[in-house]
Amino acid sequence: MSETTPNLALPFIMPAQAQKHVTHNEAIELLDTIVQLTLESTDANTPPVAPFEGQAWAVGSAPTGDWSGQAGMIAAWRGGGWLFVTPRDGWMAWVTNVAELRVWTDGAWVTLASAGA
Repeated sequence: MSETTPNLALPFIMPAQAQKHVTHNEAIELLDTIVQLTLESTDANTPPVAPFEGQAWAVGSAPTGDWSGQAGMIAAWRGGGWLFVTPRDGWMAWVTNVAELRVWTDGAWVTLASAGA
């Protein structure tokens, strides 16, 4: 049996697992980040100095600082630290800095209309 769900990679609580609340809370954090996803921008390479709880960015191709090594990921500020999530084809997000809906397809965030909508 897999340890995560196939579509969102949410962790399963395993039989005889200690501290089941940790796994459950991790799944809730992931759901809260990616359901109704809102991104501040889709090409950020430098982490913000003072992010607000729940804010998220699509990390660009040349990330620095705390985002080093996380190119292409979604970086969400959760619980005083960064939660990195790999986007999957078909995920949609409202992007606040350009005020448009974008979809992740073929490794890029594209305006929904240009994605064949």
